[in-house]
Amino acid sequence: MGKGLREWPTLLALVLCYAAWIAALWLLPAWVAVPALAVILAFHSSLSHEALHGHPFPSEFANSLVVFPALGLWVPYLRFRDTHLAHHEDSRLTDPYEDPETNYVCPQVWARLPRASQRLLEWNNTLLGRLVIGPVIGQIMFMRADWKDRATPAVWRGWAVHLLALVPVLMCVWISDTSLWAYVIASYFALSLLKIRTFAEHLAAEHFAHRTVVIEDRGWLAFLFLNNNLHVVHHMKPAVPWYDLPALYVSDRQRYLSRNGGYVFANYRALFACYFLRAKDPVAHPLWQPPTD
Repeated sequence: MGKGLREWPTLLALVLCYAAWIAALWLLPAWVAVPALAVILAFHSSLSHEALHGHPFPSEFANSLVVFPALGLWVPYLRFRDTHLAHHEDSRLTDPYEDPETNYVCPQVWARLPRASQRLLEWNNTLLGRLVIGPVIGQIMFMRADWKDRATPAVWRGWAVHLLALVPVLMCVWISDTSLWAYVIASYFALSLLKIRTFAEHLAAEHFAHRTVVIEDRGWLAFLFLNNNLHVVHHMKPAVPWYDLPALYVSDRQRYLSRNGGYVFANYRALFACYFLRAKDPVAHPLWQPPTD
């Protein structure tokens, strides 16, 4: 069976995502459209994650094309692709300088931060804080890193393509029954939803294999995140499509839990119960040491 046919679940998910997006823009009142669009935009981000890992097509260009419209507004797909693939270098996970998706900072940098900044980042390490201010902090960090590398062709090309990808989205919003402000609010809520997924994905640990979580959830959040809650399985087998991850995990659960040192939550309810108001870990990386010459 060809890869395109084999990956019909992803193709169907893409069709349903765009159909739901159009329906939400034109058919729903604002008070329903905003939460509906937040879920749809978060789902589109999950599909973009599948695309950068080679699904549903063998062609990188084709995969980029199917998620080309920048529904979520804020993160350029090509920059997401480049930084996320760099993040998959497991030996660098959580490193404040080498892992582009980490929330840890270097202890020396932490010590120099103003107290107000420290308090904000400490709040950001609770689930409530991550939902409320996490999207702003994440976007600032992401854009600041790209601004430092703005002369790099991959960076300016990624943002140039992103501006093009915004055009059809903003045009559709403009002519729809949903206001631009409502759409921007929905896009912020979408980022908040995605922060639930990323909140506990990685933990500072001596052995790199122990740094990646498993959340044994099979509910609607697991589907929204396309089973990326089984995160250690994804990191060990990044080319495996989302719909195969649960069976892989169930077939060899003990091996995966041994691999990640037992870093596991029963479901997202357990994660909220532990960390909604309590910081998961310190902002300053507790194990980081400067590289030696």
